[in-house]
Order: sequence, then C-alpha cells, then structure tokens
Amino acid sequence: MNIKPIHNEKDYDNALDRVDVLMDLNPALGTVQSDELEVLALLIEKYEEKAWAISEPDPIEAIKVRMEQMHLKQKDLVPYIGNKSKVSEVLNRKVGLSLSMIYNLSQGLHLPLEVLIQPSGMSLSSKH
Repeated sequence: MNIKPIHNEKDYDNALDRVDVLMDLNPALGTVQSDELEVLALLIEKYEEKAWAISEPDPIEAIKVRMEQMHLKQKDLVPYIGNKSKVSEVLNRKVGLSLSMIYNLSQGLHLPLEVLIQPSGMSLSSKH
C-alpha cells in the first residue's frame, strides 16, 4: 500500500483510478486492499471538499429562486416580511433580514435557516 496525500488534479485522478481497481477486486473487509480503499475514499472526499467547496447561496438569491419555484410574487412575501414596501426593500437589498423575517421565511418558504442567516450582498453604502 503506497498512499500519499492528494495535492492536485493529477494526484486526484490517480487516486480515482486506484479506487476503480480496488473496487473491481471487491476486497473482503479487514484486508490490506479494503483498508487502502477506505483510506483513499477519505482522502478523495477531503480533496473534493477543499477543491470544490460550495458556499451557501446568498439569502436574497435563495428567496428569489424559491419565489420562482413556487410561482410567488413580491406581494406573496408580505406575511413573512411585512408590508409591500418592506418586501421590496429586502429584495432590493436596501435592508437586511430581521430574525423574525428569517424565521418566517424559513417556515413559509421551506428554506434552511443556514441559508437565510448568511450575509447578503447588501450595499455597504446603503444608509442605516
């Protein structure tokens, strides 16, 4: 067993090729080949997490995507955000989401709280 860290795409491709070979062998648990397969799978997973990290979407973009999916108009967000002008201000990034808005949007639009609590791309020059 000659396992080394995965530093780049070439190492990654080599590790994937070795996994293919080991999978074809279908090693029994506890063998050198099954241990090698397990360690390679962990190394590959870590490399993929680091190399292709996917960040959480911007909360306003997530809301807009969900509105499109659910065929909602801005007025449909009034129960979650407040009046029509507040909805417009939020969607145009003039004001941020309050805790109650985040909770209401999460419940009403079935959006994960983790997405909604992310900082949005609010303009730094907007007045508070």
